[in-house]
Amino acid sequence: MRRCVGSNVAGKREKSRLQPSLRSFTLRATAEAQATSGGAAETSGRVRSAALVGSKPGSPDWIKRTAARAMLRAVRFKDEDFLKPLVTVSCPYTNATPCNDHMDELARVIAERIEKRGGKPLLHGTPVVSDGETMGTPGMRYSLVSRDLIADCIECQHEAYMADGLITLGGCDKTIPGAIMPLLRNDSIGVFLYGGSILPGGPERNLDVISAFEAIGARSANRITDEQLFEIEKSACPGAGACAGAFTANTMATIAVALGLAVPYSAGHVASTYEGKVTENKKQDCRDTVDALFTCLERGITARQIATRKAFENAIVVAMALGGSTNAVLHVLALAHEAQVPLSIDEFHEIGSQVPLLGQFRPFSKYVMADLDRIGGVPVLMKHLLVNGFLHGDCLTCTGKTLEENLADIPDQLPAGQDVILPLDKPYAPPGRHILVLKGNLAPEGAVIKLSGKGLRRHQGPARVFDSESAAIDAILAGRIHKGDVLVIRYEGPAGAPGCPEMLSPSAALVGQGLGSDVALVTDGRFSGGSHGIMIGHVCPEAYVGGPIALLEEGDEIVIDIDALTINVAGLSSTEWERRKANWKPVLKPAHGLLAKYRMLVQPASRGAITTQAE
Repeated sequence: MRRCVGSNVAGKREKSRLQPSLRSFTLRATAEAQATSGGAAETSGRVRSAALVGSKPGSPDWIKRTAARAMLRAVRFKDEDFLKPLVTVSCPYTNATPCNDHMDELARVIAERIEKRGGKPLLHGTPVVSDGETMGTPGMRYSLVSRDLIADCIECQHEAYMADGLITLGGCDKTIPGAIMPLLRNDSIGVFLYGGSILPGGPERNLDVISAFEAIGARSANRITDEQLFEIEKSACPGAGACAGAFTANTMATIAVALGLAVPYSAGHVASTYEGKVTENKKQDCRDTVDALFTCLERGITARQIATRKAFENAIVVAMALGGSTNAVLHVLALAHEAQVPLSIDEFHEIGSQVPLLGQFRPFSKYVMADLDRIGGVPVLMKHLLVNGFLHGDCLTCTGKTLEENLADIPDQLPAGQDVILPLDKPYAPPGRHILVLKGNLAPEGAVIKLSGKGLRRHQGPARVFDSESAAIDAILAGRIHKGDVLVIRYEGPAGAPGCPEMLSPSAALVGQGLGSDVALVTDGRFSGGSHGIMIGHVCPEAYVGGPIALLEEGDEIVIDIDALTINVAGLSSTEWERRKANWKPVLKPAHGLLAKYRMLVQPASRGAITTQAE
């Protein structure tokens, strides 16, 4: 086995970032010098909040901050609270989606633990957009937009109140990268906590929300009845928690652990029981997260000291071994940008393509995250990768220990009698058979495909071109898409939609109609982690900016060659390309308010669809 698969990409070994940054050291030293002698709760971790409430009674800045303290007393602050470290708790609660329906309860457990540890919590909310509920509607345009909006909201709250520590929560998939980005953007002292996944539904405990999406296509093809469709609707989602399989939420929660920004077992613990109560494991994750934060406060450990280049390599390796979502490419690139760690889509591909696929998870196989938790959770997978040389064990984590130290008590061998995670010598699929980056005259800057072990080597067929997801859905459900076609959905990219909506509805409809293995779907939009089939997304440049996908015409022959890692339009001369380009007129979808602002700022999917510039 090759030792640490990312080492050839990273080049020279980076200098250790385990020592506190000058900024962290200065802030901490200043706080300690300003603190009074009234005990640990007055001094430990006050790295910034003296600027808000004052250093100590009688000092000049204490007098200046009288008005701020007066207002805080109205929200139940007492004398002693002004000498405690302030901790922002970013809670994306809503009762509009099961993914985040329990977040308020988690926030209460966290707040209680903060108080017990001698801190003072400052709670706030963020927007939450459910992909599953808005899928296929104009509201879905706000999904990816919400990632960056959530990050901005957390940054605004935490920086405005100059809190000392930061705990961010995430559930529905965009809330996870949205909650991690501000930790890295401002090099905060902070920890992330995943709300947990949902349990499988149905009488046989084998259903999830993807089952409902695929049932729509099955019903349109008369493969199931109205009664069967209704039973799936009623039982697919049995309680709180994010989608159960290796979809985007669980992929990003796993990445948070692999990066070291979340406590080790938090990605695997489910959110709630079948009786509707938050699990004890998840409550313990809350307490462990607070304890990790106080370790970071005491030692001055900031997010960028944890999320190094080697940590990002670990994250990519673990996500690929798990069998994660294509959205991992988009979000990991965005996280690396915020951490100021150089990482390109080509480097993501080079690292990821060296990793075998070990997990057997939905949507491409049979298991869900609760099954991984049953055998020991994400740390079991990480220990198997570590002992076989796929991970950097010396990376610092939010526990104050290295990754290797966190995994020290886990057996080197995978648990016997299970096939949730397969061994490296007998993987579900060999390296280079999960998420890959394709390029060619249709996607000069790249496109992303998720094979998940499928034997596909080549697909060639006529383009069936649609300028919107809704038009494509209508064609699928009307039976106008046939075996061998290449379904092209364009003007759905970051700037074009705007918002780069996911194409789960059409992909699930194809699977439901039995066309998942015979029709390729190519788009400048995204795919849900629940999508499977021949799905190619993130085509760059997108149609909105005049990329080659905008110049396609009905019937053009598209060739997808997996071995060559290419996606091309066959038989078009350079003269024909130029003719089409000269005659091209963009499709401009209306956007106002937040969407218009996003369209002005967003960068291509090949750069993570980020909206901030490099410092």
